[in-house]
Amino acid sequence: MSRLITLVTAMIATITTPALSQTCPPPLNGAVRLVLVTAPDMESTGGLLQLFARETPAHAWTPASTPHPVRLGKHGLAWGIAFEAYKRGDEREKTEGDKCTPAGFFRIGPSFGFVASERHNYITIKPGETVCVEDPASPLYNTITQRVQLAPETKADNMADTSLFRNGLFVDYPSDRANKRGSCIFIHIWKTPDTPTSGCVALPEPQVKALQQFAEGGAVLAVIPQTARDRFPTCLPDMSAPHDP
Repeated sequence: MSRLITLVTAMIATITTPALSQTCPPPLNGAVRLVLVTAPDMESTGGLLQLFARETPAHAWTPASTPHPVRLGKHGLAWGIAFEAYKRGDEREKTEGDKCTPAGFFRIGPSFGFVASERHNYITIKPGETVCVEDPASPLYNTITQRVQLAPETKADNMADTSLFRNGLFVDYPSDRANKRGSCIFIHIWKTPDTPTSGCVALPEPQVKALQQFAEGGAVLAVIPQTARDRFPTCLPDMSAPHDP
């Protein structure tokens, strides 16, 4: 009888206790690897990055690295596409050219770099060829492609022109070219520990390489100001207090 009671109690707990992921927004709700970036507030140009993992979306997050500093957009953060409902007051929404890092949860796409690699979907950056399209008039907006695929007047970032892209990862930011909601968001090498970005997440090269390996099997990037953590109850793991160096 006691065994039956124990079994029934466990079944009730399973039914009445939701998985940690069920109240969290996609793509975080199904993620098992997390790159968490927290900043003090929406105006911050720096913060902390820490890696987390969990066995399944129903399990709690456990640290997979220690926190370390990152640089963010020159104008701080702005809520990315699909996360407008979480903004409060006069907090900004991400737009093309605003030099803000998008806040929200986004899948991390392929790694890239100047040297060829056997990583899955890896993109080798080739001088004069590899570009990321920043022109909302182009149907290839917010994609990495070859210059030859574009019209001559199309605005695109020549990725081989900066050593900051010697190693990096493409953020699968679900932009909207009709409303010019931003494009070409990367995790890349920082210029200096004090230099903000044009809207990307930047960190030292050894940590970029470690992140390429961590995200190879799929990972989600979370960029959240500390002032908005309570808008995602139970979704985010605890982390050391972020700072804005």
